[in-house]
Amino acid sequence: MDFRYLGRSGLKISEIIYGNWLTHGSQVENDAAIACVRAALDAGITSFDTADTYANGAAETVLGEALKGERRESLEIFTKVYWPVGPKGKNDVGLSRKHVLEGIDASLRRLGTDYVDLYQAHRYDHETPLEETMQAFADVVRSGKALYVGVSEWDAEQLRAGHALAQDLGFQLISNQPQYSMLWRVIEGEVVPASRELGVSQIVWSPIAQGVLTGKYQPGQAPPEGSRATDEKGGAQMISRFMRDEVLEAVQRLRPIADDLGVELAQLAVAWVLANDNVAGAIVGASRPEQVTANAAAAGLKLEADVLKAVDEVLGDLPETDPAKTVSPETRPA
Repeated sequence: MDFRYLGRSGLKISEIIYGNWLTHGSQVENDAAIACVRAALDAGITSFDTADTYANGAAETVLGEALKGERRESLEIFTKVYWPVGPKGKNDVGLSRKHVLEGIDASLRRLGTDYVDLYQAHRYDHETPLEETMQAFADVVRSGKALYVGVSEWDAEQLRAGHALAQDLGFQLISNQPQYSMLWRVIEGEVVPASRELGVSQIVWSPIAQGVLTGKYQPGQAPPEGSRATDEKGGAQMISRFMRDEVLEAVQRLRPIADDLGVELAQLAVAWVLANDNVAGAIVGASRPEQVTANAAAAGLKLEADVLKAVDEVLGDLPETDPAKTVSPETRPA
């Protein structure tokens, strides 16, 4: 496993991060979830990403159980706050001071730890003054309940504003967690340049485009039974944007590039996002331990310029690049 600094900080994280969105506490039984975490540890992964909203708290609980007995100082545990949790009442959502401070305490209880390494604003909250949110995060850091603060899916303007307030309050905003893959490149035009300027790293989710970049979805054919594309509760709506035949055909044309490198398509996809020097780590999920092991093999795989050019030539204008696609809800989803 290779490791990278997260933002302009001294914190190192594993290039491959194990994430449990859509798996722990919902799609995957606890025994299988724990087996996946063990496989991640065996592969050298030390960074683990979750959120309070995943399976309404159950994902944090399962992750905490799976990591029990590990040396806490050797791990980097990330979680998030914003989306509705608990009974989903009027204050169980957003980035108000009330929800942030109550949220960190609830997450720590579920995770079974005294602190998280990274506490992230899961989206931008248009209904709470940014000053209130950043003051709450500053207090979380000063209390020792989180060591660093990050965000998720913030646009360039929001990052600049949040970063400036964090500096004024005496703490660092060091990361952003956006969707990023060969097929979804909306951060490249504005978010990445702003982040480089500010000293903020990307921790990217869905580097294999919800499984499309594994090549398992064939053009003109129905999705395999049990796959994410058939699961209405597990991301079928999100993956639908990539399920056009022209996209699936292009993905199949990537296979010779992967073959020449002696890797799987998924490993090529993960290595591609890691080739961006503003990316500190790629989050991978799994329902089976062997998937974790396979994805972890992308760590340290360096793609030369000719490989990156070949990928661009195959995909052409299919990838989404519009910076406006980085959007947080205008109103809280209470």
